Amino acid sequence: MSWLIKVPSSTSNLGAGFDSIGLALNLYLELQVTRADEWEFIPASDCLESIPKGKDNLVYEIAEKVANQYGGERELPPCQVVMKSDIPLARGLGSSATAIIAGIELADALLDLDLSEDEKLQIATEIEGHPDNVAPSLLGGCVIGHYDGKVSYTQIPVKGVTFVAVIPNFELKTKDARAVLPKEFSYKESVQASSVANVSVAAICQGNWKLLGEMMNKDYFHQPYRKSLISHYDELHEYLTRNSYGVFLSGAGPTMIAVVDDKNVFNIVKQWKYEYPDYQWLSLQVENTGVYIEEQQEIQPQE
Repeated sequence: MSWLIKVPSSTSNLGAGFDSIGLALNLYLELQVTRADEWEFIPASDCLESIPKGKDNLVYEIAEKVANQYGGERELPPCQVVMKSDIPLARGLGSSATAIIAGIELADALLDLDLSEDEKLQIATEIEGHPDNVAPSLLGGCVIGHYDGKVSYTQIPVKGVTFVAVIPNFELKTKDARAVLPKEFSYKESVQASSVANVSVAAICQGNWKLLGEMMNKDYFHQPYRKSLISHYDELHEYLTRNSYGVFLSGAGPTMIAVVDDKNVFNIVKQWKYEYPDYQWLSLQVENTGVYIEEQQEIQPQE
């Protein structure tokens, strides 16, 4: 028996939706899982070459955690796991969240745990600390979530717009991006910040991307602080805003994303690539269906 596990990447925050709003995108972490004599993780993409090859792999560590919590006395049967990914690492596109979801799905499949979506999301959020990346990678679409020991969320399908990712050639670790954030806000600042986030959510629900773009520019929570870590932020933000609904810092950065109407995206991105050839440009669609699992029968050789 073997399994295919395919987990979409994600972008989060969307400006003011700090740690609470995320979108699934059509970049994927893919696992081909086959029973074996011992655990082995095989990288099949260049960006994964440095991953741990044994039980110190993050996917296994998550799977083991789930097995210990839900599997009773059963142990995970050893497998060979071939891993492919087209998600840039440490760029604010949810690469670690995909590994968490993959580990949960791996344990669920190997031990027939039959976990519900809500149970999987609860486990993932407890591990990650917030739902903004793990929720869309699991469920698909845009997910707006709250976590205070229990996850509450709503899911919204998204269509009609392309999310154009502008990816620089350097990494930005989440812990470094969190270190520059303020430890507290005044009451007045909190009201302002939350009101921007509230309008942002309403704009997403209505598909009012122009309004969402305006709210992205008014974020109080993280972009004003994190942009100091990204030397090109102000220049690119001003340039991209001219021909898009709005621009936001994806997750902790350093990737920036412009929201562009589907009808105009080809010509716009062609010009952007010409003007800024040193960046990687990805025109991404929202993945509205979330994680994909397929159980496969192994083909026995004919005698």
